[in-house]
Amino acid sequence: MEEKQARKRVVLVSVSAQGHISPMMQLAKTLHSKGFLNHSFSDQFATIPESLPESAFEDLGALKFLLKLNIECQVSFKDCLGQLLLQQSNEISCVIYDEFLYFAEAAAKEFKLPNVIFSTTSATAFVCRSVFNNVYGNNGIAPSKESTMELYRNTVDKRTASSVIINTASCLESASLSFLQKQLEIPVYPIGPLHMVASASTSLLEENKSCMEWLNKQKVNSVIYISLGSYALTEINEVMESALKIRLCH
Repeated sequence: MEEKQARKRVVLVSVSAQGHISPMMQLAKTLHSKGFLNHSFSDQFATIPESLPESAFEDLGALKFLLKLNIECQVSFKDCLGQLLLQQSNEISCVIYDEFLYFAEAAAKEFKLPNVIFSTTSATAFVCRSVFNNVYGNNGIAPSKESTMELYRNTVDKRTASSVIINTASCLESASLSFLQKQLEIPVYPIGPLHMVASASTSLLEENKSCMEWLNKQKVNSVIYISLGSYALTEINEVMESALKIRLCH
């Protein structure tokens, strides 16, 4: 009788923000349904140690915080991944990391593990960062924008990644996907929308469903939903102004 082959494991590295956790968990659930065991889904969660204070995000701002986080986590993630490999060296097949947590690539490279970049935003957002980096990266920019360009440069650098997977569909972003395929010269796969493939309850906050009663009273196809992301801060007057412009364009 043939010996049963061990099920492969995938290490997923996610940004701890709602818009990144949700698609990463949906990806984990999809992989799990295909026979993979994930160190971020039902089998094991691991926290990467870092020394940043709780106030760092507010003190530094989102861009500088991400840059600092990538520096702080590089060694500790390597240690964490090393421990996993000691326990299950024959089972871990690759590392899939969020495009904004590029520190994970160095550890995967050192341990000779294939690594894949996961873009949880969109192909067009990836293209925009790439174009900004190509245009302004080597031409000098205002000091106030240096952190932005440093982050853009790092998030579009494929390094040793074998491929890029994006939470999008080719019918929505065919031009951007084609651009990235030529620019990166590695396979670029649209694998979304993941929420339609594998739903996963990942909300960091208690969901407010008070709008459902109002929504149920509206005509079919009469409501437009707009999401600005979990970190966006807008004033009431800005929301009302945007709503008015959309209404006038209808």
